[in-house]
Order: sequence, then C-alpha cells, then structure tokens
Amino acid sequence: MGARELDYTLELPPGGWPDTSPERGNTNNLPVVILLGWAGCRDRHLAKYSTIYHQKGCTVIRYTAPWKMVFFADSFGIRSLQTQARKLLELLFDYKIEKKPLLFHVFSNGGVMLYRYILELIHMHGQFSNLKVVGTIFDSSPGRRNLTGTLRALAVVLGSTNVLLKYCLLLVFAILVVVLRILMYPVTRFFHEIHYDALLKGPSRWPELYLYSKGDRIILASDIEHMIEARRQHNVAVRAVDFSDSAHVSHLLAYPSYYMSLCTSFMYDCAGCA
Repeated sequence: MGARELDYTLELPPGGWPDTSPERGNTNNLPVVILLGWAGCRDRHLAKYSTIYHQKGCTVIRYTAPWKMVFFADSFGIRSLQTQARKLLELLFDYKIEKKPLLFHVFSNGGVMLYRYILELIHMHGQFSNLKVVGTIFDSSPGRRNLTGTLRALAVVLGSTNVLLKYCLLLVFAILVVVLRILMYPVTRFFHEIHYDALLKGPSRWPELYLYSKGDRIILASDIEHMIEARRQHNVAVRAVDFSDSAHVSHLLAYPSYYMSLCTSFMYDCAGCA
C-alpha cells in the first residue's frame, strides 16, 4: 500500500481523525491539504507551512519527491514521479479520507512535476476520478525552461557535495537539458511534454492561487504571469500575488502574516467554509 512506501508525514487535526458525520456541519468541509515540497526540501521546512492549515483543523499530508527523480529522472523523460503520484493518492484510500475535499499546495518546479502526474491520474484513472479537488496554491511556480535558474536550484540541493563532483554533475545536467529538453524538444515533446506546457492546457478547472515574486532568481515571474493568463483564458478562477522582493520559496519567511492570511482565506473560500 502507498502508506508503507512513501517517505511522507501525516498530521491529523487536533482531536484526531476528522469526523465525517453530518452533525459537524461546515467543519466537515475542511479539506485535506497535500503539500508538495520543492526539490531538496526537508520535512522540517514543509512543517512550517503545514502549521498554517493544521491549526485551522485540517488534515495535512506532506511529501517531497527525491531530488534525483526531479532533476535527473523526470527531467529526461523517465516517469518515475508518476509512480510517486499514484502512491500519494493511494494514501487517501489507505486512511479512508478519499471523500474529503482536497487542497494542493505546490512548491517550485519540484512540486509541479509531481502535481502534473497527480492531475493526470485524477482525470484519467477511474480509481481517482471521484476525488474532490477544491483548489491549488502554487508557491514560486510553475517555471518554464530556465536553465540558469534550474542550475542555481540544483547547486543549492547539492550543497556541501565534493566541489569537483558538484561541478561535474552541474555540467552533465546542463548539457543534457540543452540537448534533450531544448534543442530536441520539438521531437521529444511528443513523448514527454514538459510540465509547464502540460499545465498550460491542463484539464483542471478548480480555483488556483499563485504566490510569486519578481525577486525570484530561480523561477521567472514572467513565466508565472504567462501561466496565470493562460489559466484565466480557460475560465479558471485565478488569484495572484506578487511579493516583489522575496526570494524563491521564501515568501512565508519574508511576509509571514500576509502569506498565512492569503493561504487560509483561499482555503476557506475553496472549501465553502468562509
């Protein structure tokens, strides 16, 4: 079962498992919130975001895909994240919370890659077709083929890795991206469309909230703004906030009260609990 095969964290609301009885009224509409972390994210980082929803009474699932899958496997057409997406959705059935509303909070392109496969499963796989997604929050995402920003992100993930090995990995990654995902993309897109392009025309129509910044040096604000416009043209109810100067996935750190209020108000509106 998925619950035994993913390195995830489950946080129950105060008082334990959510009561699904009708006597609880609107509190029964509070969603299960699924946090999809950025590449290299530690659970203690996601826990800060988890608190936003947990203190309001939500069940929260935190998961970050392994960075090697994000940067090397999936970036080059190996769909290993598709398996992780399936296991993540199976958790809802393992814990018998599959009938609860779902809210996704997606961070950077690492979270977006996983989210893309989740969308495909929800819209194309019978087991998951009845899941009720009420909204998605995108933090510092999604971004297009920004090689410089991607290399910055990978360099951060590699951190204290041996300097020679680190720069060798960065060089190999850059060459592969240029060849497979840029020069050959007119051909490879028929086999493995990049996640940004898949989301541009994605089938989901639930509300979306984009939290981004022109100060982000990894994901370009122009990429996010292009996505916002495309989603609005598909009649998706979109909200967007440009924090102007905060760094990549650092909007909560820079503007804690404002960030939390945006997330909670969006959550309540989507779930119909306002």
